[in-house]
Amino acid sequence: MEIENKKLTIVEHLSELRKRIISSAICLILFSILSYNFSERLVNDMISKAPEVNFVFIEPAELFMSYIKISIIGGIGFSLPVILYNIWLFIKPGLIHSERKLIIRSLFLGGILFILGALFAYIYVLPMTISFFAGFQIDQIKAMISFRNYLSFATTFVLSFGLVFEMPILMVIVVNLGLVSANTLQKNKKIAVLLIFIIAAILTPPDVISQTFLAVPMVLLFEAGIFFAKLTEKNKSKK
Repeated sequence: MEIENKKLTIVEHLSELRKRIISSAICLILFSILSYNFSERLVNDMISKAPEVNFVFIEPAELFMSYIKISIIGGIGFSLPVILYNIWLFIKPGLIHSERKLIIRSLFLGGILFILGALFAYIYVLPMTISFFAGFQIDQIKAMISFRNYLSFATTFVLSFGLVFEMPILMVIVVNLGLVSANTLQKNKKIAVLLIFIIAAILTPPDVISQTFLAVPMVLLFEAGIFFAKLTEKNKSKK
């Protein structure tokens, strides 16, 4: 429905919002059902990341609920482009051309960075972290972790890295909007590093290793954000 060239009433706005929510919800449900068929494959792959650990489930429905959780996460991941597209269609009429351009670029690059961060965590960092913790077991105490706890740990870990990789995009956006300058970010680097380690401590499980694995890429991404923010300011001043 073309809604750019006319002013909508409150009822029409609510009707449009309802349409977008229903469309997104249907897509989420369908992809979640589809993802359930691949849950066991993902479970086997997750187990292969921690060969030193014998996983167990301690409640009758625990493994089944883990499959459901995996299918919902997969449904959200696969349906996210459709959800974002519906959000875009809803807010697009209220944006000017430059704002639309900025949002489209940010969503595209942000999506790529999120996927890279999540894959980096899942393929490289997660196995190293689990291997490190498994190394603490002794003859009298063997690692037998509940798969539900492992799934929660891995999900938090992967999502944290995905969100952290969004940092350069957010920095470029705030600089482009004039909310802060690249020089200000450069001058407050020490404070930013301190905040990064605090955020890493909040996002990751309470251990130094996980926090360090998250904090170090965040510092590097902050440096990259400053670099791209300076380029943004130069291009802006030229225009």
